[in-house]
Amino acid sequence: MRIVIADDSTLLREGVQLILTDAGHDVVAGVGDAPSLVEAALRERPDLVITDVRMPPHGKDDGLRAAVQIRQSWPQARIMVLSQYVVQAYADQLLASGAEGVGYLLKDRIGDIDEFLAAVEQVASGGTVLDPQVVSQLMTRATDPVQSLTPREREVLELMAQGLSNGSIAARLFVTGGAVEKHTQRIFAKLNLSPDDSAGHRRVLAVLAYLRGAQS
Repeated sequence: MRIVIADDSTLLREGVQLILTDAGHDVVAGVGDAPSLVEAALRERPDLVITDVRMPPHGKDDGLRAAVQIRQSWPQARIMVLSQYVVQAYADQLLASGAEGVGYLLKDRIGDIDEFLAAVEQVASGGTVLDPQVVSQLMTRATDPVQSLTPREREVLELMAQGLSNGSIAARLFVTGGAVEKHTQRIFAKLNLSPDDSAGHRRVLAVLAYLRGAQS
């Protein structure tokens, strides 16, 4: 099996690569940041992509964002996330792109190499492997639609709650007005706000939903 690995920890990346090559797999690329992951995955079109969540350039959820980006460009990509954290919003977004061929395992809970290799095979063949903690958190967040927002969408909504216009939000976040408009439309959709309502009305309802979530 051809595999691309992404982890900014050289020690961990080399360790996973050693385990995989010993099992007969071919690691065609090992990278340490999110942009390199996207480039390598789309160039190599491997049987499986294995990625960490927190990686350069921002050291936050760049790896998971990269996984979502790969899925958007190549929907058939098989992706396994190996992380110490559950980033709910992007885990949900990754699964929303199709649960087929997706894995999300927590590094600290992998205690058996054979089980890890079995999970690798399962995801590469189109199966879904999720750590029970990931499933639990995804089910919990389903009760509050605000929790389904990505970190960026929550950031935009928070600025909306502060009374900023789309233009002001764009200036604050150093993005275009069009990008903010796309975020607001996704926020409205995820909060089930009807497109039949005016933009101003949906904006007020979205802020109210955000404030309810902040108080709970």
